[in-house]
Amino acid sequence: MEAAFGAGDGDDEATAVVSKGQASLGQIFEQKYRPWEGKLGPRWMRNYAIYRHHVYGIFTSKGHRQYHPMVRLMILVIFLASLTPIPMLFLSSLTGDGGGFLEKMWGINRYNLWGQILGYFPRNLCMWPLLTAIVVGGMISDDRQNGTSAIYFSRPISRIDYTAMKFLSVAVILAFVIIFSYFAYYTSAIVFRAEGWAFLADTLPMFLGGILAGLALVFTYTSIGLALSSISQSRFFAAIGFLSIIYGTKLVSLLVELQFETTFLYAISPYDCLAHLGQFALGLPPNYDHPLSFSVVSLISMNVVSIWILVNRVTSLEVTRE
Repeated sequence: MEAAFGAGDGDDEATAVVSKGQASLGQIFEQKYRPWEGKLGPRWMRNYAIYRHHVYGIFTSKGHRQYHPMVRLMILVIFLASLTPIPMLFLSSLTGDGGGFLEKMWGINRYNLWGQILGYFPRNLCMWPLLTAIVVGGMISDDRQNGTSAIYFSRPISRIDYTAMKFLSVAVILAFVIIFSYFAYYTSAIVFRAEGWAFLADTLPMFLGGILAGLALVFTYTSIGLALSSISQSRFFAAIGFLSIIYGTKLVSLLVELQFETTFLYAISPYDCLAHLGQFALGLPPNYDHPLSFSVVSLISMNVVSIWILVNRVTSLEVTRE
């Protein structure tokens, strides 16, 4: 303040004396901009940072996304529930129930492999949609609400990388629960029953068909969930919107089938399109009267529209808080 107001004679005038040539006595503020001359990390490292922020946040909160403890608990419960057939397989192997009730209920066959991925109850009624909803809820909507996009795009991160890593993060979390539990079920059945190479050769095509159905489910649920998350600033809207689409289309299609005895409207239901494709992949007789091509075209259209919405909304993200 010495430079601005002085400290000698004339203080009673209460006027600044900077104009009298005393500004050299001090300086209030000086701002200098210097370009950063450090070395940028490679592109994969920046992308991995986004992926790690979301995926590692399930296990630890330090330096990663803050998942609510109840969300972590629900993911754990869903994961353990998806592994419940494995203890039944173990019990069947202990009791020597070869070809018996437990073997028919929990053993390896086309229907059980299909049920592990696309069974309506409990997996696609209680588990997979709920898992997707709690994961995608704030994946992009939090960035829109809190202005986190300013942090992302102020660094050398392209919007393509941002979208791809968000998509990959959700897909990996879903695949860890869905595909891993399916793989654990299949391998446990072989180990517990001490099956040989002939059994593996007979069941491997069915197993690969289930993997294809599971990957299609993970991709479709991820694209729809992220599209809803990108158009909102509330994680609640994205989660409820996803559940509404899955359950709403299923319920409307079921009512139309009961009233008019036609399965054509199931083409608007993501679950039923996936179930139709899964039945074909596993060689099961379909539960639908309409051709498989309708379900495949509808499934492709759902993913294309969802990804278009996601990309378009990410493109509109500003480097400021919205």
